Amino acid sequence: MGTFRAAIEIGDPQGHRWETLEALVDTGATYTWVPAPVLVGLGVEPAFRFPFITADGRLIERDMAETRVRLDGKERTTLVVFGDPGTQPLLGAYTMEGFGVAPDPLNRRLIPVPGLLL
Repeated sequence: MGTFRAAIEIGDPQGHRWETLEALVDTGATYTWVPAPVLVGLGVEPAFRFPFITADGRLIERDMAETRVRLDGKERTTLVVFGDPGTQPLLGAYTMEGFGVAPDPLNRRLIPVPGLLL
């Protein structure tokens, strides 16, 4: 599967201030990762710590919070991870599912998908 980036906007919890980011669309990441300085600059405060297993098998913990995100003009709240300074923002599966979109790797874009009710 090829990789591509998508423009997303991360906002403060009240939705007053926004920052536009080019995020790597990453179905292997559960949550959306944003460099901590971006979140702190928007006034997003860590709400809890959460464990993660890295690609090389290490167990790490990171701060997380819930805040606003915009994608293609639509706005939702989502969980975000406070990433290390300078790291690549990632658009994770949890956020994509919340927006009802999935990656189309051939055309390098996000496409709408219906939810499942089984």
